[in-house]
Amino acid sequence: MTTSPDPLTSQDTRTPVALTRDSVTLDGLERTSTVLGSTDSPAARPLVLVFHGSRQDADSHRRFTHDALLPLAASGQAVVAYLNGYRGNWNDARRESAFPARLRGVDDVAFARIMVDRLSASHGIDPHRVVTVGYSNGGQMVLRLLHEAPELVAAAVIVAATMPTPESFLSSETAPPARPTPIALVHGTHDRIVPFDGGTMSWWARRMFRVGGRTLSAPDTAAYLAARNGIVGRPELQPLPHLATSHGRTSVVRTRYSAPDAPDVTLYEVRGGGHTIPGREPSPRVVGRTTGDITLEDLVAEAVRRS
Repeated sequence: MTTSPDPLTSQDTRTPVALTRDSVTLDGLERTSTVLGSTDSPAARPLVLVFHGSRQDADSHRRFTHDALLPLAASGQAVVAYLNGYRGNWNDARRESAFPARLRGVDDVAFARIMVDRLSASHGIDPHRVVTVGYSNGGQMVLRLLHEAPELVAAAVIVAATMPTPESFLSSETAPPARPTPIALVHGTHDRIVPFDGGTMSWWARRMFRVGGRTLSAPDTAAYLAARNGIVGRPELQPLPHLATSHGRTSVVRTRYSAPDAPDVTLYEVRGGGHTIPGREPSPRVVGRTTGDITLEDLVAEAVRRS
């Protein structure tokens, strides 16, 4: 790993944050990441693995989210690792994906495992407290990890991604049994790229992002994941307060699946929201409206606490 000579500074804590660049060779490919958090902090910190969206990389995704997770690293609550996909994408579990990572058969599950091992050695993270965070194509990658490497994921936050339908899902026949996992999902009802109601993406999105197939709706995705956690009862719906500091004309309804002795699955339905990440700063207008009534930082911090 190489360390940046100019540590980042969290605007929330005013604390410098060590930034390192990691590189590893896997199946003949150089795989890279950006890691926030010092190597000499107390051991057994949780690890947050972040998977960017299509046509992004680790650093552009950090900028896209306005460094929302920097305070977690600055405060020592977790090490945050932004992983880089292959040529801007992840080899997710959608059968009809046709971007380079799929066509080359890139093993992103192995990449995630290797990064947990490397950061256990270099940063002293607790390999049993790994929180996976994914946006769009990165969210699809987290869904793949939940199915193919459930032992790796202690908690998950998935933004703007939904489960492929069975015929479009590339699940391994030798996949391990489901592991009950606390999961938070965020999805905008006006998402023009990944439809809230499921089905197929619009023709221009399929062409631009080189994906296809059908997906479940966001509510059906939450119900499916809840069933994997052993939760079969009706969920609890609750409108969340609209904060005075929130931007945009959106509102949030929380749908929570819970049961005794089972981790919750929670869907945050952003009414009027687009293909965006919730936070204090809006996403670019081209991807739709952003809610500030919930934030990525708070959702990930809660996932870290529950990991």
